[in-house]
Amino acid sequence: MTRAAKKTGIEVQLRTLEDIVRKLEDGSLPLEESLVLFERGIAMSRDLQSSLQAASMKVTRLLEGEPPREEPLEDVPEEGRGETP
Repeated sequence: MTRAAKKTGIEVQLRTLEDIVRKLEDGSLPLEESLVLFERGIAMSRDLQSSLQAASMKVTRLLEGEPPREEPLEDVPEEGRGETP
């Protein structure tokens, strides 16, 4: 995935997460639908947090003078994400 596609992906995920939060805050959804949206929002939040942490680590390495690595952001260890295989 190119950097532009990754940036777009993160931005799209963030907008989707904002839409989910708005729908949940509205309070007009049935319980079942709210639970499904909440679960999806939590998963998206974790994915976004992981991507942002990876980007932050990359920036820190660059600022500390380490040579840039040719690794995609997804390859950074994602400890504690709670994903199941």
